[in-house]
Amino acid sequence: MDRLIDHLCKLIKIIMVVFLAVMVVLVFGNVVLRYGFNSGLAVSDELSRWLFVWITFMGAVVAMREGTHLGTDTLISRLSVRGQKICFVIANLLMLFCCALLAKGAWQIVGMNMATKSPVMELSEGLFYGCGIFAAVTGGAVLIYKMWQLSTGQLKDSELIGVRESEEDTLDLPTAQR
Repeated sequence: MDRLIDHLCKLIKIIMVVFLAVMVVLVFGNVVLRYGFNSGLAVSDELSRWLFVWITFMGAVVAMREGTHLGTDTLISRLSVRGQKICFVIANLLMLFCCALLAKGAWQIVGMNMATKSPVMELSEGLFYGCGIFAAVTGGAVLIYKMWQLSTGQLKDSELIGVRESEEDTLDLPTAQR
């Protein structure tokens, strides 16, 4: 299961890179066309906006898996391992509840917008809002897996704190280069 989730996150990262590259090409190309040739691509703004939103939701899932969301761990880090486990369970149950709310709301908004076409690309707006369903389902799966790991003793004590105190903790650079 660990491999499956790791492969899924790797695939998501690849898709995010492709989406970002498409955004760069579209926006840069549109700037060149506007200022150089007094024209532009109508699809550039709309597609870039869609891709940006999808990248954000996909990145949230990857960050959840890797435990790289920024947060404050001042209190949690001072608790005993048992206290950290209790807080881990409570936090994950609350996040699962949020995923359920997101899935329900996204499902409703996708349903309301399936027949609505985007102004330029003329694609269903439901595809745009589908990122909420994707994030809720995959994020929920990651949370359930982490809870399963905890219940079977596979989760390391160091993984009980699911946030990073600062961005510097996520960098691999030597201290002298920071």
